[in-house]
Amino acid sequence: MPEHPLSLFEKLDPEVLAHVQRMDEFVFASGALPRKTKLLIAMAFDAAHGAVNGVRALATAAMKEGATPAEIAEVLRVACHLAGVGTFYTAASALREVIA
Repeated sequence: MPEHPLSLFEKLDPEVLAHVQRMDEFVFASGALPRKTKLLIAMAFDAAHGAVNGVRALATAAMKEGATPAEIAEVLRVACHLAGVGTFYTAASALREVIA
């Protein structure tokens, strides 16, 4: 598994890392929306913003929560419609190893 993107903060600022981790737990907890849906929304944002590693990590997490490749594709269609075709290029780079 790749190194966590914020692992530098374990030494640099462990307090802020703990805060970010608590926020992740809070934000992605199932509520009115299930965790899977929240992860797919976050993946769409990362794809729209060119965050390849974020797309990869969030798609992997969403699939562990039961997301299918078809659901990922539909979410990316929405993101592309709103943010442009660059979304697909980011997602393609991110998902080559995730979706076989």
